[in-house]
Amino acid sequence: MKQSEFLFLLKQIIQVVFFPSHSLFAEMLPAKRLRSEDQFLCSICLDVFTDPVSTPCGHNFCKNCINQHWDVNDRCQCPMCKRVFNPRPELHINTFISGMVAQFRHGAQHKASSSSSDQQAAKPGQVPCDVCTGTKLKALKSCLVCLVSYCETHLEPHLTRSGMKTHQLIQPVDNLEDRMCRKHNKPLELFCKTDQTCVCMLCSVLDHRTHEFVPLKEEGEGKKAELGKTQAEIQQMIKKKRVKIEELKESVRISKAAADRETAEGLQVFTALKESVERGLEQLIQEIEEQQESTEKQAEGFIKDLEQEISELMKRSTEVEQLSRSEDHLHLLQSFSSLKAAPPTKDWTEVRVRPPSHEETVVRAVAQLEDTLRKQKKKLFEAELKRVQQFEVDVTLDPHTAHPALILSDDGKQVYDSDVEKNLPDNPERFSRCPNVLGKQSFSPGRFYFEVQVKGKTKWALGVARESINRKGKITPSPENGFWTIWLRNGNKYKALADPRVRLSLRSSPEKVGVFVDYEEGLVSFYDVDAAAHIYSFTGCSFTEKLYPFFSPCINDGGKNSAPLIICPVN
Repeated sequence: MKQSEFLFLLKQIIQVVFFPSHSLFAEMLPAKRLRSEDQFLCSICLDVFTDPVSTPCGHNFCKNCINQHWDVNDRCQCPMCKRVFNPRPELHINTFISGMVAQFRHGAQHKASSSSSDQQAAKPGQVPCDVCTGTKLKALKSCLVCLVSYCETHLEPHLTRSGMKTHQLIQPVDNLEDRMCRKHNKPLELFCKTDQTCVCMLCSVLDHRTHEFVPLKEEGEGKKAELGKTQAEIQQMIKKKRVKIEELKESVRISKAAADRETAEGLQVFTALKESVERGLEQLIQEIEEQQESTEKQAEGFIKDLEQEISELMKRSTEVEQLSRSEDHLHLLQSFSSLKAAPPTKDWTEVRVRPPSHEETVVRAVAQLEDTLRKQKKKLFEAELKRVQQFEVDVTLDPHTAHPALILSDDGKQVYDSDVEKNLPDNPERFSRCPNVLGKQSFSPGRFYFEVQVKGKTKWALGVARESINRKGKITPSPENGFWTIWLRNGNKYKALADPRVRLSLRSSPEKVGVFVDYEEGLVSFYDVDAAAHIYSFTGCSFTEKLYPFFSPCINDGGKNSAPLIICPVN
């Protein structure tokens, strides 16, 4: 074969091998071969050649890959055909393959840039491609082997190269390093049920070899089921809280309506008081002015009379002076008898102009104002009593708590002291020394009201008590000990059993007492129902337990205090 023919044939072979798209025989090669990039891959790193070199046996590798391979192995041999070289050959970059790789890289970049327009750029919250330069495209998959996230274009090698098809691909996620075992640098594929942690395959045979394992998917499905239950519980909690929100809104609406109503009532009362005060003041001023005007008129009359007398006296004085200077003795003697004496005048010694006393007028005006204020105050208390009576509850007496000397009616609405103790079981709920009894019904958050008739009694105590009160031995009722009560002693001495106790001055002795409790507000109020008057209020109380109505008819006292306490319905 001639040298020129050999060179031509060599050129054709190079074109077929290295530049198939330009070869005369390109149409004879499969399309997959033309598009494949396997011919540009290093068999060591499985990536496109970087500084490709050829070994004496004809195989191609990245310069750095083959050198590192020979550095870590005892023998210098080809990774492909296992041919041993001794001595180690000197390697040079293959310019033909280097040019071919450069052309391939250029084509791949062109393809990537042309296809990137069809893909979406990663938005905030989406996982970006780690390979893209410039605009980061949205990642399609993440590789647990490479620890890299890839867009559609850069994912192609994982789908076409045989060495990368075994890589584990998952939906794109951030922080791929967290999915690798920090100790063995292997993917976390198992779940250790013993330690409740994710581990890799090496962990299962080394550090956790005696533990119980399940695949991540199996454990994940179980956890999903638990999360489903948790989600249902959360939704139920959300539903309850939304219902609570509506309850609170309704409470606010009711409170607003009550506030508006009470504001209107208060405005009406205070307007009436203001008008009454203004009328009283106007009447008072008018009466004082009239009295002053009468006094001034009286004084003016006295002054006028005095001035008239002074005028006559001055006239007489002038005549006397002229006569005393007269040289006509006959005329002097003739006029002497008529001018000798002063003209008659009124005796003004006891005449006084006394300033009128306005105290009686003021006292009368103030008394009228007090009467008006008392009437308006009663209207306010009537409105307040009517408002709290809306929270009436049905209360009955609990015989298990009653002191042995107490007698309860069959309907549980009346109680009095018999002076004789019955033989009853000393159960923990029963009062052992003091003649007390509690209601059966307990109350916690909310409002409640009940009325008790105390007519005909000389001693009694009423109110509410917390569940944990002492019921044995001597009892000192006070808020500190769990009692919020008032009492009557000696027929007319009323006290609120606060700390210290408060003496109550009542205009009249109540025959029916109302008890109102606002648990959240920390309020216990007492009312004289018939007089529609407020008796006393415990405020700022801190309730943390159930509250029970408290009753003490006190001792019979030889029949003087035999009348019962009677729980009455609201009239």
